[in-house]
Order: sequence, then structure tokens, then C-alpha cells
Amino acid sequence: MTTTIANLKDKFKVLKLKNASENISEIISHAVENSFSSEKLVEYILDQEIEAREAARLEKYLKQAAFPEYKTLAEFNLEEQQTLSKKQFNQLKELSWLERGYNIVLLGPSGVGKTHLSIGLGIHAINEGYKVIFAGISDLIYWLKTAEMIRSSKTKLNRVLKCDLLIIDDIMFMAMEKQESNLFFQLINKLYGQTSIIITSNKGPSDWGELIGDQAITAAILDRIVHKCEIINLDGDSYRLTHRETIFGKS
Repeated sequence: MTTTIANLKDKFKVLKLKNASENISEIISHAVENSFSSEKLVEYILDQEIEAREAARLEKYLKQAAFPEYKTLAEFNLEEQQTLSKKQFNQLKELSWLERGYNIVLLGPSGVGKTHLSIGLGIHAINEGYKVIFAGISDLIYWLKTAEMIRSSKTKLNRVLKCDLLIIDDIMFMAMEKQESNLFFQLINKLYGQTSIIITSNKGPSDWGELIGDQAITAAILDRIVHKCEIINLDGDSYRLTHRETIFGKS
């Protein structure tokens, strides 16, 4: 029986080798042009499949993370944020804190790079094989309140509970009602010990009672977040104001 490209495609599909099934003609052409041995051809097919699966994994995890923009650590300008040393930056990049279950609290005024740094760390973590979810505090509270009624909220909340790193942006953005505070505590309690959290805020943990309202709940939340936590203060001028665009030319 003569083996055809169509037969090979079908066999690769059965084995769930999607890349090989879709690109077998190009793979064979490349192998012939480079005089691959049988062993080299098999290795090439497997290498291409592994690369394609890794690319698909990254695309899926980045989509699920729901970053508001794509900001890498390479784009973070340490010269403009000198309150964070190069040594500290590299230690954050190593992700040993994530492996050890530590939380990170990034404090500072608007525009100093808190969100950029959190996104950059999140993208880097995904590249290293971790699952990450990014959420503004208002979105997170909405998912918690509507998880029993809205399927999309339940799906997103399930991803939060299964992720390795949760990034909560702008924690002082909105005040919580009693029910919301309770739901937020229940979430933090479930994540405690199994998921690392990055929080960005323009106020320190001692002021979070203004947001959460109930002092007992605030204390319980802080107890779980701060137990294993690094608090990083970022300072300086707003990057957005320093690099603002203008409709007028330079004078």
C-alpha cells in the first residue's frame, strides 16, 4: 500500500500531532532539501510539534491572563524607577518568590510603574510555565458577586482559584460593601498557601481598612497576605506625565 500525504495527515491526526498533520508537506520538503536521515526526520517532526504546542500554550495562557496591555520586564525602565535596585529587579525576575508561595505588594502613586511591573512579572511567569490571572479589584469583586448567576464570571473565578499567580490591580480603587468584603476574604482564604498574589496600590496595607470597611475582615485578609510577603515602595514622577504626548510641536 502506497503511503500518501493524506494518509500521513490522517495518522498524525489520530496521534493528535496537529502541527505535523497540518504541515507534513513542508516538513518533508525541508527534510529532502537538507538530506535528513530517518532519525533526523523523526526528531525534526517531534521538535516542531513541541515548539507548536508550547506556542499554543503561551497564547492560551496569555489570553486567559487577560492583561490590559502587553508590557514586558525588558521594557521596564529601571533608570526612571530608581527606588527599585537592579538586584531587587533581578530577584523578582528569578521567580523564586513565586515558587516559595510569597506575595508581592507594589506601592506608590499613579504612573510610577506598578502595573507595568506586575504585568511584566505575570508575562514572565507564563513564559516559565505558570498560570497567571490579572484582574482589577472592581472586576474581581464583580466575578465574586455574580459567579452563581453568570457563567462567564464563574469561569473566570474558577481560573483564579486554579492559577499560580493572581495579580490584583488598584486595590484602593473602590470601597467595598459588607457582602463584598466577606466574598473577598473568602477568596483570599482559599488562595492562602496555594497561590501567590501581586497587589498594586497607592496606599499601604495599614490603610486598606478604608477600602474593606470591616476592621476584623481587614485584619484577617492582611494576616493571610502579609504572612509571606515582600512590600515594595515605588516612587518618583509619573511616567505617563513625563512622557506624555502633545498635539503641539516642540517650541
